[in-house]
Amino acid sequence: MHSDNLHEIISVRHLTETAYVLQITRRGLPFKAGQHILLGKAGSIHNREYSIYSGEQDSFFEVLVKEVDEGMVSKQLKKLKTGDKVQIEGPLGFFTIIPELIENGKFLFIATGSGIAPFHCFTQSYPELNYKLFHGVRYANEGYEKNHYAKNSHILCTSGDRLGDFYGRVTDYIRLNPVSHDTHCYLCGNFNMIHEVFDLLEQQGVPAEQVHAEVYF
Repeated sequence: MHSDNLHEIISVRHLTETAYVLQITRRGLPFKAGQHILLGKAGSIHNREYSIYSGEQDSFFEVLVKEVDEGMVSKQLKKLKTGDKVQIEGPLGFFTIIPELIENGKFLFIATGSGIAPFHCFTQSYPELNYKLFHGVRYANEGYEKNHYAKNSHILCTSGDRLGDFYGRVTDYIRLNPVSHDTHCYLCGNFNMIHEVFDLLEQQGVPAEQVHAEVYF
């Protein structure tokens, strides 16, 4: 293990019992919003891909981690404290926005669960973006840091309680609120949602080349 890929935990922010944000020293590493890093505890042979949650201009990295029962890495990372070391590889990936579109493009971000991470990064990096964000979760408390988004741009779809903006899945919301064909759509989350949304967007006339996806689980 090279010391040049070692980074330090600055802080841990717990959002729910199972979800938390790690803030990590960036050490000047360049990245494009939408990219991910391979992250693991220092000295461990195990790592996992996490989309960068923080903005391009931030002096640190943040990642949003959802602890999963069978997830060794998410459990190891949850125990870390300020000052502990992690190892990072990357940043990597092509789930990014073409710079020419940032100013005038119309965007729709569709996420389930912790798949919201790259969209947090997009909206923090490019405050001028014209976007709508549909976030599908079971319970409203999983609308991670909802206050970080423009109020009228963020729709929280909840399937387990009625405390969000819409009761039902993101796919139900899209069926009821068709997407205009000039929209650039970015999907991140579970495979079933992505598969279903691809079909819906095609039916609604959004060209396939305007739909980008990153499968999380």
